[in-house]
Amino acid sequence: MTPEQIAATIDHTLLSATSTEQEIVRLCAEAKQYGFATVCVNPYWVPTAARELAGSPVGVTTVIGFPLGASSTAIKAAEAGDAIRAGATEIDMVLNVGALKSGQTAAVKNDIEQVVQSCRGQAAVKVIIETCYLTDEEKRTASRISKEAGADFVKTSTGFGPGGATVEDVALIRGVVGPGMGIKASGGVRNLDTARKLIEAGATRLGASSSIAIVTGGTAQGY
Repeated sequence: MTPEQIAATIDHTLLSATSTEQEIVRLCAEAKQYGFATVCVNPYWVPTAARELAGSPVGVTTVIGFPLGASSTAIKAAEAGDAIRAGATEIDMVLNVGALKSGQTAAVKNDIEQVVQSCRGQAAVKVIIETCYLTDEEKRTASRISKEAGADFVKTSTGFGPGGATVEDVALIRGVVGPGMGIKASGGVRNLDTARKLIEAGATRLGASSSIAIVTGGTAQGY
């Protein structure tokens, strides 16, 4: 894939607690300049991003239940609906990792289903399973539940945990969800070579704060 083709798979990300309005505006300008798929911002900045990207093909992704996934289901669903009304076009929700590890698969599935229902076809839903905390079997279970619950993507990581996307995890997820579901690889994607390897393994979307370095052939530190 060319750098331009890879750019079209990237959610250009800024989720720092100290992000300012000026930085969000710059993020949106960069996304338009380089042709990224979306910007990914915290919910507070969704109206700003929607305003800055109006009339462009770049979407607005925001995060729900972030970064721990331990909010109640009702809060996650309400947060997703509020974000869509504010202009979000894609929702990255964090799976309830603790519930999954407790064997509460029905509750985990319902958590995702309620967010999917809240989006009602107005926004794509990506489920962040936070692979760094899971065994391979738990990764398979989380991926299967995400698909059964109607999500559009499985996403590897928040970028706030101790590990990010790996080629092995992307391939494992692809083996579970099949060819039709999206996979977003995020966390530690900092150069073009890594981006290409993750896409070859089955990723259809990348999450990165190092997006410009990726598409210009550099290497950067960050999400």
